[in-house]
Parts: sequence; structure tokens; C-alpha cells
Amino acid sequence: MSDSSPLPPVRLHPEAELARDALSTPLLARAARLARWAGQDTRVDAGGGLAEEQLPAAAAHLGLTGDEAAAHASEAWRVAVDTGLVEIVDEEEGTVATGEDLALLSGSPQDVLGVWLTALETALADASVPDLDDLVDAMDDGGEVDFASLDWDPQAEQEFLDGVLGNLYLLTVSEDGPGDGPVPLPALAASMIVPSDMGEPTNDVLEQVSDAMMRLDDQFRVLEPVGIVEYQPVDEALMADADEEPAAVVDETDVSRYGMVRLTPLGLYGLRSRLLEAGITAPAVGDLADKGADALLDGTSTFPPSAAQAETEQWLDRREPLAAVRELLTAARGSDSGAPLRRLRCQQALSLVGAVAEPALREVLDDAELGGLARVWLTERGFGDVPPPSQDMVFWLTVDTIAAQLAAEGNSEELQALVEGLAQQHGGFFAAAWRVDHPATADVLEAMGRLHPDKRVAKEARKAAFKARSQQGG
Repeated sequence: MSDSSPLPPVRLHPEAELARDALSTPLLARAARLARWAGQDTRVDAGGGLAEEQLPAAAAHLGLTGDEAAAHASEAWRVAVDTGLVEIVDEEEGTVATGEDLALLSGSPQDVLGVWLTALETALADASVPDLDDLVDAMDDGGEVDFASLDWDPQAEQEFLDGVLGNLYLLTVSEDGPGDGPVPLPALAASMIVPSDMGEPTNDVLEQVSDAMMRLDDQFRVLEPVGIVEYQPVDEALMADADEEPAAVVDETDVSRYGMVRLTPLGLYGLRSRLLEAGITAPAVGDLADKGADALLDGTSTFPPSAAQAETEQWLDRREPLAAVRELLTAARGSDSGAPLRRLRCQQALSLVGAVAEPALREVLDDAELGGLARVWLTERGFGDVPPPSQDMVFWLTVDTIAAQLAAEGNSEELQALVEGLAQQHGGFFAAAWRVDHPATADVLEAMGRLHPDKRVAKEARKAAFKARSQQGG
């Protein structure tokens, strides 16, 4: 995932709701219970872990049973120490006391989420560590782990997991992604292994994807208790030996058997926090609600349509409607390269405002940059006494609209249809368009030459672009 361009904006749940989610996650809830359970007789080992002989009592206090009970209790204790819910008083004696940060779990939503984010880091570190049995086998006589024998690179493993979670975040926040739906584990593994320009994956690449899936299956099992993901593990039958008889008939076409994962609302919050800390631009809907109209129009210029509307709705909700409209119109002015897209975003914002905006729109009817936009708004809503636009204004608005669409979507199919329609409806369009006094006139005409499928019309557009550039002294 590149850090050079902003990610699509994420829609986060309210912090109070996220804090409640954080407190109810199994890992943090267990850590808090152990922090309150620990007393003067509680002892830790040299690494700060709960003493082995106390693990059964800790597991019983947490209501854990089965083969994994002690391991889960140990993990919860480690989170309690890492988050400051428990403090080690004397390392030599191994004594502990309640940590000052335990009180944060009864504090503000920001306090709770801060503790949870620390717990998340512990869980992510654990998810990148090999199986405990493998670690024991790789230890030498001195107690040091031989990483070479494990075929495990800690930094590479962490980078792999970060990359997977980054791709999962991007899929979740993208307009054409699954949204709240789960992502198949094979697709997520392939996003890290298969080159984007590869057609049919080779057998070697498919084997790498399969190995990555197994790694991710282990890692997501570790991460689910901290609440970052909801995970449906890989079907155990898929991992059975070929000679074994399957326990039941299974559907080979059911992709869910290969694992399904989705980010929770809390997971979206956590990953965005980590992305921001890493210096990556990761906007959230609502970030611009307290900023000026100029920041809103510029900031939403890269947003997908639904996110731009959601951001604008929040911005409008915090302002008196007529004053907000005047502020938007003022911010939409300009002759810089970003101005056409600002005017398009302004027009979209005005579509969310009712009749109360009429006075502000009438005030700009004679404005060279906003007059056409104002006429469109007033006419579409059935207001009377709207002066007809001059031919110059019509052509200027047309150029401005195409320039905005180019900035927003590039050479899209919708823009190509618009270009074809304009050339078809106005036989002398190019003869007049090159004279339009708009900074983007030449660029728009060149784009029309690229986009129009008719060679004759495309040539006419390119000639008009040349005249426009010569007129502008370019």
C-alpha cells in the first residue's frame, strides 16, 4: 500500500461505541479482570509473565477451561502488563501491584481506546511469532532461538502482516470493495503474493499463496480476541492428509471453507490509528466538519461520491444553511487548476440544501464563475425570474464542467459519452469553444480530441485546442 496518496475516507463509528466494543473484547476484558484479581501474593517470572504455578488459578478466575486455558490466561496477563493495568513492583521478588492505567478503563472513550490500541500492538506482535512448539525446537543449549532453523525473519513477518492488514483496510474502505462484508482469505493472500501484472498464476505462485493462507489462518486466530477482526477459520478438512477419509461431504466450490475475514468497526479505528502514526494519509468522514468551506471543497476533491456527500452533510449540519451556502460559493471561486473541481463539489453540496439557499444563489447570478452554476440550481428547483445565460456563459460552464470531470474521474466512460453528446448536439461547438476565456479551455479540447471515437471530430477538437493554446500564449 502506497503512502504517497491519500486512502479513501473511512466511516468510523462514534468513539463512545468503539470504547464499549473495546471493553468487551475478550483479550482486554480478560486483562482487566486479571489486573483486578492480582494481589500481594501474585508473582511474575523474570520476563514479567505470570508465574507458571499461578496460571491455573488465573485461568479459573477467567472461567477458561481446556488445553488452551493456561495459554489464554498467560496472554491476557501479558496484555495487562503491557497496557499498564498491572505494574511490576519488584523485579527480583516478582511482586506486582494494580497499575495506574487500570483507572483509564473507567475514563473517557479516548482513554479506553488508548489502552486498547496498546493491547492491539501486543496482539500484533504475538501474531507474528511462530508456534510455541517450533520456538522450543529452535532453541539452542543457551536458550537462544535459532531463527535460521525456523526459516523466520521477525521483521519480514511483521511487514507481511502489516501489508495484509493494509490491503484489508483498503478493500474495506474502497467504494467498490466489500464494505462491511467479509473478504475471502485466498484473495487476501493473493493480494500479497500475485504480481498485479500476472495473468494466470504459476504453480509456484499458487503454492506461495497457499502457504500464505496457512500463515494468515494462524495469525487471524490470534488477532480475533483483541477485536480487530471477525474470522471464519479455514475448514479443518482442507488440511487433512490426502490418505485420510473426510469426516463429511464438503462443497468444493464454497469459498468460505478457505477462510473469511472482515475488519470490525473497532479494527477500522485501530488500523487507521496505526496508518496515521506511520505517516500515511488516512482520512475519515467528519474530519472536515469543523473546517472552512475551502478545506471542505479541496478535501473532498479526491473522495468517492458517497463519502464526499457524507462529509458534506456533516459539514452542513453544523452551520446555518444560508451562511453555509455563501461560504461555499466564496470558496468555489478561482482560476487555479483545482477550481473547476471545487465548483463541482460546491454544486453537489448545494444539491443538499433546500429553498433557503435561494438568496445566496441570486446574489451571484452576474458572477462570471458562479453565474451559470446559480442558474442551473435555481432552474432545477423551479424558481422563476431566472435570467437566461449568455452564450459565453454556456460555453464557459461547459468547459468548467468537463475540466472538473477530468480532474475527478479522468478519461471515464461517462465523460466520453458527455463529449460525444456535446459534439453531436452543437455542430459548431469547436469553432466557438476555443475562444472561451477559461484557463482549462485548451486542456479540455485536447481531452475531447482524445476521447471522441470519430477521427474527424477528434481532429477538429485537436485543432481547436491548438488555437486555444495559441490564444493563451502557450
